[in-house]
Parts: sequence; C-alpha cells; structure tokens
Amino acid sequence: MTTAHPPRPSTPTAPGARAGRAPGAWPGLGHLPHLLRAPLRFLGSLPAHGDLVEIRLGPRPAFVLCDPELARLVLADGRGFDRIGPLYEGSRAALGNGLATCPHADHRRQRLMMQPAFRAEHLPGYADAMHREIGMALDRWRPGRVVDMVDEMFALTTTVAVRTLFGAGIADRDIAELRDSLDTFLKGVYLRALLPAVDSLPTPGARRYTRGLATWRAHVTRIIADRRAGDPDDRDLLGRLLAARDEAGGAMTEAELHDQVAVLILAGAETTSSALAWALHLISTHPEAEEALHAEVDAVLDGRVAGPQDLPRLPWTGKVLRETLRLYPPAWVLPRTTTREIEVAGRRLDTGSTLVFSPYILHRHPGFHAEPDRFRPEREHADGLGPGAWSRSSFVPFGSGPHKCIGDTFALTEATLALASIASRWRLRPASAVPVRATPRSVLTPRTLPMHLIRR
Repeated sequence: MTTAHPPRPSTPTAPGARAGRAPGAWPGLGHLPHLLRAPLRFLGSLPAHGDLVEIRLGPRPAFVLCDPELARLVLADGRGFDRIGPLYEGSRAALGNGLATCPHADHRRQRLMMQPAFRAEHLPGYADAMHREIGMALDRWRPGRVVDMVDEMFALTTTVAVRTLFGAGIADRDIAELRDSLDTFLKGVYLRALLPAVDSLPTPGARRYTRGLATWRAHVTRIIADRRAGDPDDRDLLGRLLAARDEAGGAMTEAELHDQVAVLILAGAETTSSALAWALHLISTHPEAEEALHAEVDAVLDGRVAGPQDLPRLPWTGKVLRETLRLYPPAWVLPRTTTREIEVAGRRLDTGSTLVFSPYILHRHPGFHAEPDRFRPEREHADGLGPGAWSRSSFVPFGSGPHKCIGDTFALTEATLALASIASRWRLRPASAVPVRATPRSVLTPRTLPMHLIRR
C-alpha cells in the first residue's frame, strides 16, 4: 500500500540561478563587522558569489537574494517566506506589530483596514498639507547658510507625516518632541536587529535608545487619547483609521492603532527624508540633471511652492526621484523567514532559515540596468511608477508582492512636491569635501549632508 503525499510546493528558482557563499567571515562574528562598518560595500560584493549567497550573522546563517527574478518569486509567497524570526523581533520591539512589520497571519486584516485611508480621492487633501509645510520650511531658509540636509529633510517630512496623520491642530512642540525621540530610537533599530543583546549592556547609547523609545510611545499614546476624547474629524489619516472596520465590523484595538501610527510616521518621515537627501546630493553633483530640473521647475512653478495640481507637469522631477530610489532605496534590507523546508536556487533551506531581500543589490544588477552605478534620470522605469521597459522585479523601492508599501503614491507625491519646490528657489552646493557616506540605520540615509544655500 502506498501513502499519498501532498503536492510539493513550488520552488522559487529563476532559470540558471546558482547558490554560493560570501568569503570574509570573522570567527564567532560572521559577517556582522562588515554589515556594521561598511554595509553597502559588503552588499555590493555579494552578487559575484551567486544569486543566493549565504552569509553569517554571528553563528547563524542567512541567505541574501541577489537575483531580481528570484527575489520576486520569494516575495510573492508571503506565507512561505514570512516576516518572523529574530531580525523582525527586534523591529517589532521598537515599532510594534503594524502593517510594515506584522507577520502573514495579521497582514490581510491590517491591510484591508488601512487601505481606505490611502484611496486616491484622499491624496489631494494630504498634498495640500504637504504644500503648506514645504512652504513654511523653505521660508525659514536664508542665503549663505550651511544646512545639514539630512536633518532638514527629516524635520520637514516628520512634520508632514504628523500633520497629515494627526491634523493641523497638533502643537509644534509636540512635533519637535516626537521628531527628536523618533530620531533617537531609529538610529538604534538597525543595530538591535543585528545584535538584540545590545540593550542588556549599561551603555549611554542603550540608555538614550530606551528613553527615546519610551518618549515616543508616550507622545503617540497621548495624542491618540486626545483625539478619541475630542474632535471626531475624519479628514486626516488618524480619523480614517479610527473609523476603519474589518470584515467582521470590528475596529482597531488600541494596540493596533498605536502600532499603525508608529509605522506611518516612520514611513512618512524617515523613508521620504532619505530619498530627498540623496536626491539633493545627486543633483548637486550632476550639472546636466540639475540644469534640466531647474528648467522644468522654472517653466512650471516660477519660484512658487509646488502643489498637487503641478504634479502632471513635473515629469523630470519624478525621473530624478525614481533614479535616486534605484541607487539608494530607503528600505535597503528586508528579512524573511522560511516557514517550511524549501529549495531556493538549488539550495535546500530548513524551516526557520533567514532570507534577506536587498533592493540595493537588485537595483544595481548589471543584467537589468546598463551602467548600474551611474545616476541617469533619463532611464525608463517600470512597476507602475512611470512608463518604460524596466523589469518589475529589478526596481522595487517600495517592496513587492502582497507586502508592497501601501503608501508609495503618498511618498512619491510628497518627495516630488518638496524637490520641485526646493529647486525652484535654491541651488544647493556641498559644504564639505568629505565624501557622502551612508549610515547603517533602519533606512539607507546619508550620514550627514552639509550644503550651502544659494538663492536662484
């Protein structure tokens, strides 16, 4: 008598995909020193060793996806490659179990509840708030000053995120305190994902991180409580989240609401500010692209702040941002964990194996992008972000599959309005000869970006 076996699940293997191992592991530490000291250089070296490359995170193995088609197949299977395991535990400890961090079991309900707040008809209202905050920020700039654009863009996008989420009534002092605490603990999220035990050490950095996280949570909790007790206005994101219902008619719990707010502020603040900082750096060092940008904004804006009605007439601005996202995707490393034994690129992986999806690697794949390390905004783009012939799997700044970022249009709208408005009034020039380097934190952002403000 024979026993029937269930059909074997599909195997995510791109034609010709090969597995390999990364050299240079340290005894006991694996490749952690490389990921902490020079993460981009290390990631950039991995495709030479295969399409699925084994690295070591201390004593634990992890497998980095270096082929765009292979990564697409993995990300399409949210059940088989879930957001669980030690790397996600560190993120959830800081950011909660929101849409950007929750496992597959919670994702569908959360996404269905969040989706109505991001419908196209709400975007003009959000863009109006972006327009106001961008204008007020630029009005504070003065010719001749040197401004760190990393800090400046983070301040701008945090304010926009808080205003669109909580409404115009929130005090400037609350926004500043939220921004400071957010910045403090975001600087530590990446380290804690790699080294969860770091908080057990009595260091000043660990104490700052703990205080920043506690301050952040206290502020968000108070703001949500104030809204529940006061104005039921549903024209901002928080009002729409409070009104959201799942398929059974249930509302978000207090914990769920807090977690979604945390993720939305993070996504609206740090990811967009990173894209803007990199775009300003790239434009300042590529005169032809800058000249084309200035010509576009001069014709469309003539020195004013961009509004939602201007978006269709800013195609070059959009191309600059998309090429920036290709070279420096904010969400640069995203882990997944296998929920079953499975073969990937000819390598048999046990249940509980860690895979790492890196848009930074995929976006620079020479098989999909000519001169992949060059800034060329004239490239054509795919993935619904613009016309063209790019493979959808080789341009994934907002992720792919069922977990693709719900706020991609929101983020691109804000970044386009901000970059066009800055370029319409200012020419920015580097204030330091020190090369611009990325800093390892939850998103890929420059360490610092001091620039001279020159009025056009």
